[in-house]
Amino acid sequence: MSIYDYTVPTPKGEELSLRDYEGKVLLIVNTATGCGFTPHYKDLEELYEKFHDQGLEIIDVPCNQFAGQTPGTDDEIHEFCTLKYNTQFPQMKKSDVNGENALPLFTYLKSQKGFGGFKGAMAIPMNLMLKKIDKDYKNNPDIKWNFTKFVVNRSGEVVARFEPTDSMKEVADCVASLI
Repeated sequence: MSIYDYTVPTPKGEELSLRDYEGKVLLIVNTATGCGFTPHYKDLEELYEKFHDQGLEIIDVPCNQFAGQTPGTDDEIHEFCTLKYNTQFPQMKKSDVNGENALPLFTYLKSQKGFGGFKGAMAIPMNLMLKKIDKDYKNNPDIKWNFTKFVVNRSGEVVARFEPTDSMKEVADCVASLI
């Protein structure tokens, strides 16, 4: 299967086919509205504004699996993001990214790019927190926290996975290299 064989549910109950984005650069991210990483929305919007006309699409999948940091309905999440961060990219239906109810898209993404570790100033606190939740967290591909980002090139290949502790400059540089 390829990335283009997957769909993502929209807040209106429709299925968005990723085939609609064939030939585009995709940034697929699980998001949260009440997380320490929520300001990533600002950087995501800047990327979207800079590269959307050149072929970037952002697939924003709100997820409440990490410490309940995405409360509210799809409409409330959308209102928060548009009012606080002026987001213009589409948000999908709040969904799971791990476990038996995980979106098949995220199961596929994790099979293509596993967990590579945390970086930066938040690496130690993230490692300590996750070790309490899952002693084997380093050895499985599960999404570890909000704002894990996958980058897909124009050919539909998953070329990178960025953990929330990774620099948004690294994400921007990766996207720019594919545009």
